Amino acid sequence: MAEFKQAPAGASAGEKLMTWVDNRFPATKMYKEHMSEYYAPKNFNFWYFFGSLAMLVLVIQIVTGIFLVMNYKPDAAVAFASVEYIMRDVPWGWLIRYMHSTGASAFFIVVYLHMYRGLIYGSYRTPRELVWIFGCLIFLCLMAEAFMGYLLPWGQMSYWGAQVIINLFSAIPFVGPDLAILIRGDYVVGDATLNRFFSLHVIAVPLVLLGLVVAHIIALHEVGSNNPDGVEIKQGPKDANGHPLDGVPFHPYYSVHDIVGVVGFLICFTAVIFFMPEFGGYFLETPNFIPADPFKTPAHIAPVWYFTPFYSMLRATTDQMVSVLSVIIGVAAVLNLIKGKGTGQTKIAALVGAAVLIGLLKVLEAKFWGVAVMGGAVVILAGLPWFDKSPVKSIRYRPSWHKIVYGVFVVNFVILGYLGVQPPSEIGGMVSMVGTLLYFGFFVLMPWWSQLGTFKKVPDRVTFTPH
Repeated sequence: MAEFKQAPAGASAGEKLMTWVDNRFPATKMYKEHMSEYYAPKNFNFWYFFGSLAMLVLVIQIVTGIFLVMNYKPDAAVAFASVEYIMRDVPWGWLIRYMHSTGASAFFIVVYLHMYRGLIYGSYRTPRELVWIFGCLIFLCLMAEAFMGYLLPWGQMSYWGAQVIINLFSAIPFVGPDLAILIRGDYVVGDATLNRFFSLHVIAVPLVLLGLVVAHIIALHEVGSNNPDGVEIKQGPKDANGHPLDGVPFHPYYSVHDIVGVVGFLICFTAVIFFMPEFGGYFLETPNFIPADPFKTPAHIAPVWYFTPFYSMLRATTDQMVSVLSVIIGVAAVLNLIKGKGTGQTKIAALVGAAVLIGLLKVLEAKFWGVAVMGGAVVILAGLPWFDKSPVKSIRYRPSWHKIVYGVFVVNFVILGYLGVQPPSEIGGMVSMVGTLLYFGFFVLMPWWSQLGTFKKVPDRVTFTPH
């Protein structure tokens, strides 16, 4: 049993209480490790607001979700009416509902920007691989949470969107049809589906999400934060107390610094809530203000905007796309056989593997490969720490044309998102097909292109200008 500390003579009642707590729970120790004595690089910029903003939005979603659950009924017969009751009759119910619906979109905006910051500054590189993987799992959980929550209003787009996405699972060989029934709880989306999604959305997924967030932060604080220069401050010069000279305590410096980002975010957040909560139909779609009708399909079914880049990739995976992929794989295998490095056995093995993959592409239906592409587009993000072979972390010290590559990747992602909202068209399908190839090409070819070009010298210490 650990020896209890004693409060110093003349200590105030607050200090005595804190000593009593510390003897039973490491409150002060945790505060020091994660706040006052956690040293973060002193050159954080605008891009480093989004981690704390993600935490803020998570709290907003949990708190507003609790109040919504108090009045919502997960019953297909009255679910839509209960949402209308919240909007019209519950005091301030409209505000809570709009905060939650706007918060869902705000969450993805903040998380996408947070991930982009990690991408351009190499925050996924050694020793932060696990931090990045936890982040990718958080993103995956967030998508599941948003998808399940989207069904709960029981509007037309909620119902038919769920119907379309769940039916995709039936394309998985052997287990697909049974898996789709397991998810729905019935042969069609209905009351059983609503109850399942409600329990998962309110209890199961948030618990996993909170656990992953805690793991993400613990892993980050274990190895230390990255910075725009990609310099490891723990390996740099230290003061007499062993603290990095290029770091400052997270509290009070960054806890106060983040208030600027919070204020800016809340101004935008409240402006959307009070003046345009539907955001032109992107945050709350017009068909979702109509009760779900299993006998009337909307003219155009599309998911919410934050899913649309991946939905575009799903729609782009047609028989034509499968044929193009087969040709690309075949050409790559032949080029590897002629000019590739490695032994003859390795080349032959690669050629056989390519032949097997092409065979699978042709045997299995395009619908299955669409599901595989949509899922793979998210999962492939976790491989970034191993795809990137650049000798430097930050975009600041990479060749200038690398910025163009990252820019094309972002623009391509936005275009895919836009096309996912639009009704299917021949031209849109072709652009989506090219965009899908560009998206995966960015990652698959990264081990090659990330090493090319002339790299700038990384400074020994972080570049910082007091302000």
